[in-house]
Amino acid sequence: MASALLAVRPHPELWPFLAPRRRREVVEVGHDPDATVGHVVQSLGIPLTEVGPLAVDGAGAGPAHRPRPGARIDVGPVSRPQRVPGATGFLLDVHLGTLARRLRVLGVDAAYRNPADDDALVRQAATEQRVLLTRDRGLLMRRALWAGAHVRGDRPADQLADVLDRFAPALDPWTRCPACNGLLDEVAKADVADRLEPGTRRCYERFARCRACDRVFWHGAHGRGLDAVVAAARAQLGTAGRPDGPPTAGGR
Repeated sequence: MASALLAVRPHPELWPFLAPRRRREVVEVGHDPDATVGHVVQSLGIPLTEVGPLAVDGAGAGPAHRPRPGARIDVGPVSRPQRVPGATGFLLDVHLGTLARRLRVLGVDAAYRNPADDDALVRQAATEQRVLLTRDRGLLMRRALWAGAHVRGDRPADQLADVLDRFAPALDPWTRCPACNGLLDEVAKADVADRLEPGTRRCYERFARCRACDRVFWHGAHGRGLDAVVAAARAQLGTAGRPDGPPTAGGR
């Protein structure tokens, strides 16, 4: 008589999603004739957004496949860099505000609203065809989610490195507003002089203005820190370019 258990073999890269007691090479799961491979995988805590190749008894299978009793299910991680056809950019949940600003400094389209509840995020991701970035596994398991990804790391620098490694987005630093994600245009100093403090007018010559929110930016006191973010991202992705691009460090 066939075993009533399934033998699930998650790739070690997926072990962090498992409960500690299940972090091993083979996890046994009870067989449910109505459960698909996707249901089995998510029942272990692994969002399908993080899953790449699936195999049942050595043969490739999709998440809708219903395994037989006693089947062996191999679960691989998503391949990197990952391409998401049709994606227009990213959408970040309310806990990733710093990451959103750093992506914008790199010229990556990164939408962000705070506050925004889970339902609103899922709707926006679908309507705008954005990849939802979050550390909330439950949010990634929503059936209505268009596309999503779990962000690794607790520190913004680690989170940014993970997103760059996973998606390898095209970089165009200093072209987006870090405050609202709008596009920036360089602007003559004379056109914004009446909006600047005397010290700023005296010390800086290059300015940019957001098309969407009309904020004015310049390469101010925090510019060196942002230069380092840009330089590290370019080094990681192997792209060339000046770290000290158009002004976005200061703003008002």
